Amino acid sequence: MPTYPEAMSESVLLDQESTPLDLRFSDAELDRVHGHVTDFIAEQVDAAGAEGAVLGLSGGIDSTTVAYLAVDALGAENVRGLVMPGSVNTDENMSDAERVAEELSIEYDVIEIEPIAEAFYDALPAAADERMAESNVRVRVRTVLNYFAANADGRLVLGTGNRSEALTGYFTKYGDGAVDCNPLGNLYKQQVRQLAAHAGVPHDLVMKTPSAEMWAGQTDEAELGLDYDTLDAVLALHVDGPLSTAATVRALDVTENQVVRVEELYESSKHKRAMPPAPAELTL
Repeated sequence: MPTYPEAMSESVLLDQESTPLDLRFSDAELDRVHGHVTDFIAEQVDAAGAEGAVLGLSGGIDSTTVAYLAVDALGAENVRGLVMPGSVNTDENMSDAERVAEELSIEYDVIEIEPIAEAFYDALPAAADERMAESNVRVRVRTVLNYFAANADGRLVLGTGNRSEALTGYFTKYGDGAVDCNPLGNLYKQQVRQLAAHAGVPHDLVMKTPSAEMWAGQTDEAELGLDYDTLDAVLALHVDGPLSTAATVRALDVTENQVVRVEELYESSKHKRAMPPAPAELTL
């Protein structure tokens, strides 16, 4: 496993002065988490009888971390990355995605998705005028390409979502949420950054401003309505934990509105975390 002591020594907290709750692991715990996740990836591929794994590379912290862990688990020769820029993606992010693939020496393809997305927009022009609907098309196109490549090579599709995104529904249903397994699925964003540094991800990528780039200028935290360290803290103590709204406000020194915002995100996205509903079984 590659190590970068200079990256490890730097904080992965967004703001050490105002972080409501430090969720970072101890060094011993972090070693166990790293081994647990890489073992999980290897076990999932082995159980499926697959030849390796495919994942989309966005240049962001989550996909980068999964790529590093996948190489640790499977070897570079068994990991394939897809870099899939659309019209709203920045050159910087796409360059970071290719940089990750090249630093890890994994096979990768660059696929322009806009011509594919445009076919959908042309088919339903009125729907394309709605920003979220238009943006979700791009996300779902990437998922189709991930599975196209994975099926052709006999590989699994690795998800790049984390626990913070899963609990708030910050993913596209049947888009980036459609994967074979989610190696980071139990880790809050703060912990993903820490694991990334431990795995050898360069510090500039560890601390990069998260953005799904669903439209120009979009950032995750602006859309969520609060920063990730605050989000993680409320999720850990209130949604996953036992504290009431009032107790969470006191414990974290956050506002009631922030706690309510997280509650609303969690409740409104439950459908994304469940199988599609069907009628109750009928005894005939």
